Amino acid sequence: MDESTKMLFVGLDVHKDTIAVAYAPDDRGADVVSLGIIGTRQCDIDKLIRRLESKGATLVFVYEAGPCGYWLYRYLTRRGFGCSVVAPSLIPRKAGDRVKTDRRDAVTLARLRRSGDLTSIYVPSVDDEAIRDVSRGREDTMRDLKRAKVRLKAFLLRQDLRYEGRANWNAAHLRWLSRVVCPTPAQQIVFQEYVRAVTEQTERLQRLESELHELVKGWRLYPVVEAIQALRGLELTGAIVLVAELGDLTRFDTPRKLMSYLGLTPSEYSSGGRRRQGGITKAGNGHARRVLVEGAWAYRYPAKVSRHLQLRLEKVPAEIQGIAWKAQVRLCKRYRQLSARGTHANHVVVAIAREMAAFAWAIARTVPVAA
Repeated sequence: MDESTKMLFVGLDVHKDTIAVAYAPDDRGADVVSLGIIGTRQCDIDKLIRRLESKGATLVFVYEAGPCGYWLYRYLTRRGFGCSVVAPSLIPRKAGDRVKTDRRDAVTLARLRRSGDLTSIYVPSVDDEAIRDVSRGREDTMRDLKRAKVRLKAFLLRQDLRYEGRANWNAAHLRWLSRVVCPTPAQQIVFQEYVRAVTEQTERLQRLESELHELVKGWRLYPVVEAIQALRGLELTGAIVLVAELGDLTRFDTPRKLMSYLGLTPSEYSSGGRRRQGGITKAGNGHARRVLVEGAWAYRYPAKVSRHLQLRLEKVPAEIQGIAWKAQVRLCKRYRQLSARGTHANHVVVAIAREMAAFAWAIARTVPVAA
């Protein structure tokens, strides 16, 4: 092989303060070489690059996705090197291997990258990741708000203070909370702190939602967000979450690949003449899957265009309106059919969500997106 065409496949096991490094020469018969541990500063990365470039080969890097994010991928690609980020769950493992070290992980990554047995994940751009971070911050706040409400209600239940109204957290319920008097001054302090926690999380959620809706207007994928709102069950926030988590939906060649990425396809264990299917794999992006499943409940009602949906449809071309109406007619009918067979409602909703993903993919293909 010509010296200029040789390649070194560099495996990096990245942590907060250290990176374990190993490289595999292009020759399949050559051993993988461990270079030990380096730091995570850019000067440490530059020193490693100079050391490897001295061997006169093209460098190809690979590391696992993790809590350290994509800064290393972006730095290496800016330097002109090939770099892959792989999902830890998709890395082949030997069933009997019970030893895990940083060195072994780096060696394994280098060896598997050389053999072509690793699948790269999608790395979002900086702007796309920024929108996704705001979206996930909103979801975290929703969970915190739910926990705060549960704690408050549990405290009131322990004191046998019961609200007799029809719905919680509406105006009447909040007025009732303002009149609550606990048995002791100490318990009153705890109660007020719980109420304050709910109020703070509610205000935080409102701020994040307002910022998210404002920021997304300047986003390159905003036309896709507007377009998929034509689907029933996907309003603005849900559409933002779906697109922020998936990025450009057209990067999937077929709707089936998108469904698989979302973990909405049934698991299967077949052997010989026996075929057995189980629950969905849940192997993909849980944030996007949750949005679709929540939106799928809207199809339990007959197909129609509500006032809110009509306002969203007015913003999109007739072609997208046609796809959305076709989706609504089909999915409402399918919901009734599956329910009539006695299928559990949760299973029906997942089946509807799976097809919603396909219609969202079809709509995204009609929308031009800037690179």
